[in-house]
Amino acid sequence: MLARRGTSLTAMALAVTAVFSTPAMAEWKPDKPINIIVPWSAGGSTDQVTRVVAPILEEALGTPIVIVNQPGASGSIGTKAALDAPRDGYTWTANAIANNATYSVTGMIEGTSINDYYVMLHVANVPVVSVNADKDYTDFGAFLEAMKTGDVKIGTAGVNSSGGMAMAAIKEAAGGDELSARMVTYDGGNPAVLAAASGEVDATTQLATEQTEMIKAGKLRSLAVLSDKPLEVEGLDAIPPITQWLPDMPVAPDYFGVFIPVGAPDEVYETVGKVWEEKVMTSEAMMAYASERGAVFDPSFGQAAMDRAMPVVIAEACARVSRGEAVLDPSEIGITCPTE
Repeated sequence: MLARRGTSLTAMALAVTAVFSTPAMAEWKPDKPINIIVPWSAGGSTDQVTRVVAPILEEALGTPIVIVNQPGASGSIGTKAALDAPRDGYTWTANAIANNATYSVTGMIEGTSINDYYVMLHVANVPVVSVNADKDYTDFGAFLEAMKTGDVKIGTAGVNSSGGMAMAAIKEAAGGDELSARMVTYDGGNPAVLAAASGEVDATTQLATEQTEMIKAGKLRSLAVLSDKPLEVEGLDAIPPITQWLPDMPVAPDYFGVFIPVGAPDEVYETVGKVWEEKVMTSEAMMAYASERGAVFDPSFGQAAMDRAMPVVIAEACARVSRGEAVLDPSEIGITCPTE
């Protein structure tokens, strides 16, 4: 039975909207370094893109930005550390927004939801199914059959990571119990990808941004992207959409970004939002990163970012229920799951 908690997302959303739609406020001038906690190991998708955006923020705000890698428990340890830090504007976090929005649904962090953050998004990422280059699978259909009949090991960064959620979604779309593939968990997307490239595991379902170097180096063979359209990556052949084999599989863009816990002075959010709009949303470095790594540069901030993120948030929260992974009903944090 799902636990229940009396938090109203609607009420919280109104409060957050009120804070971030107030008239122009004093400019925030930080007087010490800002820490961005990346709750995954170095080299993974979140770490990569945060290290691209951090120098842009650093220059605009005139203060050092320190990236702190704090992996563990599918990103929940570092995320909780950011939530537990003083709400003074000097401790932020970075992640896929669906993770931050659903940690309470799986019981990893109690009493949290998407409305605990001021949201700034930069790229949308997509998982890719890739196998070790020495394996014989030539397309996703062949690999899917192997997942049904053999002891296939797939490396991910954990059940709450993009790779873990991708693997669960594939199982669900392909018939669930028919698949015998085993997930092997690592401390981040980069270690999971390296495990697949070295042959320690057979495959990975982590994000394209984490895999492109190994694919280009011939260590991994990409079979399908979790999308309804082919993925174009600079220097690679187009990766076919998974819907070519699983036509009814639901797919939604997985948005990544930087998040500031609510409760800091209003001028923090006003200033950083302005910097995001003027510097990050026009950044050639961010555009180049997306093009080279197989991400979609689609920046937004504030309420616009919240609205953009909700489809993947709803999809992931409700998938937790259908897979029996939820300990909290998503409705308790304002997420209404669609009915059949």
